[in-house]
Amino acid sequence: MKRMKALAALAAAGALVIGLAGCAGDSTTGGGATDGGDAGAAGGDAGGLITIIVNDPANPYWKTEGDVAAATAEELGYEATVGAHKGDTNTENTLIDTAISNQSVAIILDPANADGSAAAVKKATDAGIPVFLVNAEINESGIAKAQLVSNNAQGAAIGAQEWVRLMEEKGDYVELFGAPSDNNAQTRSNGYTTVISQYPELVQKGMEVADWDRTKGHDKMQSLLQANPDIDGVISGNDEMALGAIAALKEANKLEGVLVGGFDGSPDAVEAVKAGEMAYTVLQPVAVFSKTAVEMADEFIRTGEAPETEKQAFDCILITPENVDKMTEPFTYSG
Repeated sequence: MKRMKALAALAAAGALVIGLAGCAGDSTTGGGATDGGDAGAAGGDAGGLITIIVNDPANPYWKTEGDVAAATAEELGYEATVGAHKGDTNTENTLIDTAISNQSVAIILDPANADGSAAAVKKATDAGIPVFLVNAEINESGIAKAQLVSNNAQGAAIGAQEWVRLMEEKGDYVELFGAPSDNNAQTRSNGYTTVISQYPELVQKGMEVADWDRTKGHDKMQSLLQANPDIDGVISGNDEMALGAIAALKEANKLEGVLVGGFDGSPDAVEAVKAGEMAYTVLQPVAVFSKTAVEMADEFIRTGEAPETEKQAFDCILITPENVDKMTEPFTYSG
């Protein structure tokens, strides 16, 4: 019965990917126009500068995001530049201003803030530059050409289902929560709760915000351990926080017997799964949607056709000791 409930929760979380949609040809073209008006005739030649703005390339997830987008742009005949806002909307705004000044033909942006980034996106759009968002959404529709994200609800559900199974449906646990300004953090936490709440013998003893960061994950885990020295499990909103928690558990000689689950599919997490230190990770297809965003930008630049569906989600993949060897490159599953 518990297994059936978990499967039902997985289905409810939206396991089906929203397929890449076709295109409609009545959108304003890009090309770095700076008068804010309709650029007129649709389409043009490929080429020019595509500006890519990620969060923080010190995190391997965001580094892969920028690397894949830049490589794809160059393969399609564009110049590419990669900048990082590190979660700061003022820095993001400055980078958008630079992209406009440099007459970028498109912007690929991982937004800093679900609410605070909307003005920067609108500024670029008003300048005639199409913006394609990756990894995180903004709380406004109609100003970006596309918003491409992982199916976070589906990924959280499959991760939580595996975590519950390995916990044998009982035990005390803590949760590490990502950056509150990022909608993905709440979506994943909600997905965990939807599954775990069906098992009354699983008791949450604490939750800490660690902002997607490994060092903060370590420090928050230390605090959680001081208050709850006998926990049985840790469920984390991303791999970096989970890896920080693993380090803290090792220092306290408590890793053995504590089950840790992650989310991202980062190279370090893959190695931790292989080593038996992390029970699983949930792979976000960042390499897929970063490439797709640039291809959509190229299509728009050449034809004036924007995706019919603005918000599109890409399903995640559960990575366990059984299939971890199919991770052939960073954030790339070959199964």
